[in-house]
Amino acid sequence: MTTLLQQIANGLVLGATIGLIALGYTMVYGIIQLINFAHGEVFMVGAFGGLAVYRWVLPESVRGDWYISLPAMLLGGVVVAVVIAVLMERFAYRPLRNAPRLAPLITALGVSVALQEAIRLWFPDADAAQPFPRVFIEAQIKIGDVEISASGLLLIAVSVVLSVLLQTYISRSRMGRAMRATSQDRDTARLMGVNPDRVIVLTFVLGAALAGIAGVLYGSFITNVDNSIGFQNGIFAFTAAVLGGIGSLRGAVIGAFIIGLIKTLGGQYLPGGTQYDYVWIFVVLILVLVFRPQGLFGEAERVRA
Repeated sequence: MTTLLQQIANGLVLGATIGLIALGYTMVYGIIQLINFAHGEVFMVGAFGGLAVYRWVLPESVRGDWYISLPAMLLGGVVVAVVIAVLMERFAYRPLRNAPRLAPLITALGVSVALQEAIRLWFPDADAAQPFPRVFIEAQIKIGDVEISASGLLLIAVSVVLSVLLQTYISRSRMGRAMRATSQDRDTARLMGVNPDRVIVLTFVLGAALAGIAGVLYGSFITNVDNSIGFQNGIFAFTAAVLGGIGSLRGAVIGAFIIGLIKTLGGQYLPGGTQYDYVWIFVVLILVLVFRPQGLFGEAERVRA
């Protein structure tokens, strides 16, 4: 029982990371029907942005004070991720907005590779594991027989809080209503006074900010990063968005936690162990899509005659 509970705790931490990335996937798709495969690399550059702040900006005298270093690293990660996402939207995706869907999809794959190579060239030895400081409290929290690090608990708490805040913002704010209107019908929203370009840029900004925060907290939790972390976690996040229902914020987060639990529990209890944990994730995804193609919380697409 102790092993089971420990693996559940590990799965929740992984799910929290995936959830923050998956929100960016599902928001962008919901607005412009683009699967932004470069979003995992936005998460990666956010992690390296936070690491760069720690190494080259923060004085050594304050690096040990987590209440100074952690906010500074989060700010650095968010700024770098947002700048990259805005440039990506402006120069890679906006010119292809009315092109066939295959064109922006291929472009997203190209941007993903370009960002990996850019970090490899810019950040010394980024293609090898770079030590990432555990800037939060170094403590193991015991809940019964289960141990979880303070960084893991912080990751879960931040993921849940930011997901709720994002859902509230989109549901109740004026710009949130504009985002939902643009998602439903961009041309009609423009006639109603909504600026679709501004809405789309805001969508990329929000998704990138969440990914940047996730990158810094993830690096602090696992204590090392390299330029490939975006690809693996991006695949998980995309799968979570599809599993939960692409376009659904709630579905993306719940799908992320499901994937985190499948990976940790499958690696522990299912045949093949950790070598087959990816297999079980995609088995569950296929089963869900066979019986519910729109995902767990997605809406079936209505086709008008």
